[in-house]
Amino acid sequence: MGLAWDTQSDDATLLTASVDDPRAFGAFYDRYEQLMLGYFVRNTGRADLAADLTAEVFAAALSSTPSYRPAKGSARGWLFGIARHQLADLWERGRVEDRARRSLGMEPLALDDPELARIEELADSEGQVLDALSALPADQRIAVEGRVLQERGYAELAERLRCSESVVRKRVSRGLHSMRTSLSEDPAMGGTT
Repeated sequence: MGLAWDTQSDDATLLTASVDDPRAFGAFYDRYEQLMLGYFVRNTGRADLAADLTAEVFAAALSSTPSYRPAKGSARGWLFGIARHQLADLWERGRVEDRARRSLGMEPLALDDPELARIEELADSEGQVLDALSALPADQRIAVEGRVLQERGYAELAERLRCSESVVRKRVSRGLHSMRTSLSEDPAMGGTT
């Protein structure tokens, strides 16, 4: 019996362990499924395409876990690299490839209207988060993007932004606080006006 995989396990550990323990990949999938769906809905405008693309990305990722190398970049970056490739294939071919899903013996997706509506909701809420991010002052936005989205360390960001680590930490903290405040005041996100 393998380890219990939870929110404390980092992405690279989950992917590396996935080679021998499918539950590790399940935890990785749970962590990124909604983010991936939102990414594809924003880029295609269609929940059904987003679901198909998400399934294909995770099938391709599962098939490729033995070749994942943490030293070459973050697991998140690796996954989104697969996603960008799938999206480019969609635009080039005019359809979603299902090669990885077929090779794993996965059945085609059959989503009903409530499931499609939920996918569209995810994209809307993620869009609001991105709007809040883009509304930040440039120094805070760059720091938050680097730390949260690109998963860069404070030392690396400080060097890149030519400031001290404490300044980067303050920019990230202020940016995240501003985003939380903005989102809590947005009625669409369950906040008050």
